[in-house]
Amino acid sequence: MSGYWAGILSILAINIIFAYGIFIPVASGQLNLGGAGFQAVGAYSAGWLSASFGLPVSVTIAFGIIVTGVIGVLIAFPILRTKGVYLVLATFAFAEVIAGAILSSEPLGGAMGISVPGYIDWYVSVIFAGLVTVFVFYLMATRFGLTIRAIHDDEDVSDLMGVSVRNVKVAAFGIGAALTGLSGGLYAHSFSYIEIQGFNALVSIYVLLYVLLGGTQTAWGPLVGATFFTLLPEALRSVLPATKNFLVTLFGETGIVAPPDESWRFVILGALTVLMMVFRPEGLVTRTMVERLQFWRPVSRGVTQ
Repeated sequence: MSGYWAGILSILAINIIFAYGIFIPVASGQLNLGGAGFQAVGAYSAGWLSASFGLPVSVTIAFGIIVTGVIGVLIAFPILRTKGVYLVLATFAFAEVIAGAILSSEPLGGAMGISVPGYIDWYVSVIFAGLVTVFVFYLMATRFGLTIRAIHDDEDVSDLMGVSVRNVKVAAFGIGAALTGLSGGLYAHSFSYIEIQGFNALVSIYVLLYVLLGGTQTAWGPLVGATFFTLLPEALRSVLPATKNFLVTLFGETGIVAPPDESWRFVILGALTVLMMVFRPEGLVTRTMVERLQFWRPVSRGVTQ
């Protein structure tokens, strides 16, 4: 496999894990705009351990997951006292605090970043993405997953029914943070170099869009959203020049055709995002759609005497 496609598959797998890390708290009604901060914690925890002590990749990635999960649980208690836009701002502020702390940290390389000696091939990230996908589908089918959905639909009624809303939200936030830390650890070891500029506010916005536009009603949403919005810019990289050549030829112009500006890819991506928010606000994949696509359903038979 070429290096280009290996890189694309690695990014796709990491984005899927990242999206699921944001999806779990969002499914319980918590909009998390601090994804880049959690991913940075996982990446730098794994990268620093690998660069400083030369430990195996399995150990460094596990360390990144644990550190990020613990931080997620600890900050969940104060952050979840806020709601709505204040929760969004609180998680965004957390990501900015993490970025500032890393920038001023000499052991972590500051603005220069650090090299990560441990390396993993693309298929490792793909395997992890498959395992995380299965785990999230299973989690959402358990009692805990049903409780998360109930809290998202009506928090007050869930509380009246005896659900410990706060504990469930903290657990969802912690699990999501751990998965986000996993994506960061895989990123560090896939590309062998990390810098804090790669974990900026746009990363948090993009991954939240993956989840919201993919759909938050089922576990299919983040998978579809992350896949679509990761591969679309790469597809446009080859489609746009071909489209421009076709239009130029159609209007009878000759000569060397300059390739279209790279920014057009993101213009089209932004336009599609706006259109989807207008015409498909519930996301690409909904619970009703999944139920309609389930061709096989168990049929209950009456017992005749």
